Amino acid sequence: MCFIRVLCVTVCRNIPMGLVTLTLWPYPEWLCVTVRTCKCVHTLVRITWQDNCAFSLFAIFAFATCGGYSGQLRVSVDCMERASSNLSIGIDFAYPFRLHQVSFEAPMCEGTRRELVFLIGDYSSSAEFFVTIAVFAFLYSLMATVVYVFFKNKYHENNRGPLIDFVVTVVFSFMWLVSSSAWAKALSDVKVATDPDEVQLLISACKVLTNRCGSVHGSHWSGLNTSVAFGFLNFVLWAGNIWFVFKETGWHKGARLAGGASEKQAGTFNQQPYNQGSFDQSGSHDIQGNLSQPSEYSQVGGPTSYSNQM
Repeated sequence: MCFIRVLCVTVCRNIPMGLVTLTLWPYPEWLCVTVRTCKCVHTLVRITWQDNCAFSLFAIFAFATCGGYSGQLRVSVDCMERASSNLSIGIDFAYPFRLHQVSFEAPMCEGTRRELVFLIGDYSSSAEFFVTIAVFAFLYSLMATVVYVFFKNKYHENNRGPLIDFVVTVVFSFMWLVSSSAWAKALSDVKVATDPDEVQLLISACKVLTNRCGSVHGSHWSGLNTSVAFGFLNFVLWAGNIWFVFKETGWHKGARLAGGASEKQAGTFNQQPYNQGSFDQSGSHDIQGNLSQPSEYSQVGGPTSYSNQM
């Protein structure tokens, strides 16, 4: 659904005004998005980022790769008495990685006697915290999608919706960082605790030099490594979306209006009330003109005095 919205935004940028409806086969008709004006570009981008197929999908990948994990390792115990040996001891473990509850039977190399061995470590808190954050992030993304699509007017009413969205986004960004870091550390400890070489040290028969112990195969960690990668990727997505959510709040709009008003005031004070240069030029021109003009009194008086002399 998000890919269709991105395609609609591209078309809307190329068409200044108009009505655009896109339907991608074989998707049903209710998936198509209608773009009425080019002003909807920001809204569609906002819905695409926060809505969140990207947020929902990455949250699903995070808790699915961690919560659905199950691994197995195998070790071998070769006793002096071949009848007591067991060359393939399977040890299964899974989420939530309470390894101290995982047990297996190992031969003691003393006839048919066997011992029950437990692994060491409890890493359920970090794993469950990581999965919990992923599940709640997925649920919030779905709820935000419904609000943006069907209740957009109420979302912007009284600026309460954007403020709540901003606070929740900041909280989830921080939680993703904390949970991903904690789970990455716990995963490294799980790898050490389930290392076949470390597990052999827990078996009593492997401490005897006459017996030989070895590892058949270890567990595969690609799924859990992927969960850590998706955890930090979710942190990047949520942290990057903080700016887009902040632009919807009244804090950003109020700061922008205040900045525009101050610039307008500064422009008003910088205007000059009169043109001083033009006033000086006109004044000097009039003075020079009056001084250079011959006096009417001197022209009349000249000939009169001359006639009297004659």
